[in-house]
Amino acid sequence: MTKVVIIGAGPAGLSAAITLAEQGVNVLVLDEYMKAGGRLLGQLYEEPDGTWWNGIKESQKLHGQAQQLGINIRLNTAVSNIEKHGDSWSVYTDHGVEEASHLLVATGAAELPLPIPGWTLPGVMSVGAAQVMSNVHRVKPGDRGVIIGVNVLSSAIAMELKLAEIDVACITLPKMNVVTKESAHPLDVMNSLLHVSHMAPSAFVKFGSKLMKSDFLKKIGISFYPKSGVKMWDIPIMLRKAVIEIYGSGAVEGVTIASISPDGKVIAGTEEKISADFVCIAGGLYPLAELVALTGCPFHFIEELGGYVPLHNERMETTIEGLYVAGNITGIEGAKVAMSQGVVAGLSILDEIGGYAVEKRIPEAIQQIEATRDGAHIQFHPKVKEGKKKLQHYWEEHARKTEHAISN
Repeated sequence: MTKVVIIGAGPAGLSAAITLAEQGVNVLVLDEYMKAGGRLLGQLYEEPDGTWWNGIKESQKLHGQAQQLGINIRLNTAVSNIEKHGDSWSVYTDHGVEEASHLLVATGAAELPLPIPGWTLPGVMSVGAAQVMSNVHRVKPGDRGVIIGVNVLSSAIAMELKLAEIDVACITLPKMNVVTKESAHPLDVMNSLLHVSHMAPSAFVKFGSKLMKSDFLKKIGISFYPKSGVKMWDIPIMLRKAVIEIYGSGAVEGVTIASISPDGKVIAGTEEKISADFVCIAGGLYPLAELVALTGCPFHFIEELGGYVPLHNERMETTIEGLYVAGNITGIEGAKVAMSQGVVAGLSILDEIGGYAVEKRIPEAIQQIEATRDGAHIQFHPKVKEGKKKLQHYWEEHARKTEHAISN
């Protein structure tokens, strides 16, 4: 009997499950979290047309569709291993082993930590943890916080914390070291933010960002960037100050910051303290693909996609027969793109199973991914399309080598 196991009940996994179940396929969705929805659960932002993207409502909508179709969604279930035996898959969970004819891994992304002196104090957390606490569980991580790490993710979550009436003292850079080199360099950080300047609530910031087209102007811009920061949502965004330590006796009490030069070096004698009862560290996201690595599927490091991604084609097929991927495991993007990829993965699995009239729907669904990507309000990586082209090149190269090996 045909059975598809999907690992991950986020936007990609649920969309794929719905696509499969609509055709009567037996689907089991596994997720280690206690709620379905993945990273959708914490998302809340205003779109260009003035409407609000509410991740909880979107996840409830997907979960409701899945339940109506009778999809078996098993939460609080961690997967520790996957193995292929002939034409079937064995999925090892903490509640037993599941067998499947086809496997979709949609495990999403994980946060990158930034090592900061004092980061083991109670009250220090990832920025995603603060998002889940406030948006999902309706619990404030604290009354006044500092976010370390200036990027798209931290900016979006800072706005969400403000909506929850939490005081965010500032968003600032980490002190530069071997690990934080890119995230602590003011010019590099400013470059990464220019592609999302349309999100800024300030007309002045939007206009100023349009002028930053040449490297010369960017260098001038960062040299004269206000030490006190530029405010967004009434939160100072500091690109010329860095946190050199998190301090507190038994728990977070604040951070020590210092002014830095345009190339990220700390200026001695400029240290000052900012009081806070919680600190968020925002190092960005990377594809959570360890389970796929167990299968022998080749990986490629593609910076524009957020790190190492499993080799796959536009149909979401990997090089391992019967194994598919979708969502942030394929590159860091938004939930809407993940949902579109889930649909493509579901259709591709149906086509592989055979007997379903879906072949003509697949090209349209792939085009929908592109359209969704083009219309995305938030892009975590500005050159994601270049990353996808690199991935396609690697896929074609692998196909040529495989064909050559077979012919010989």
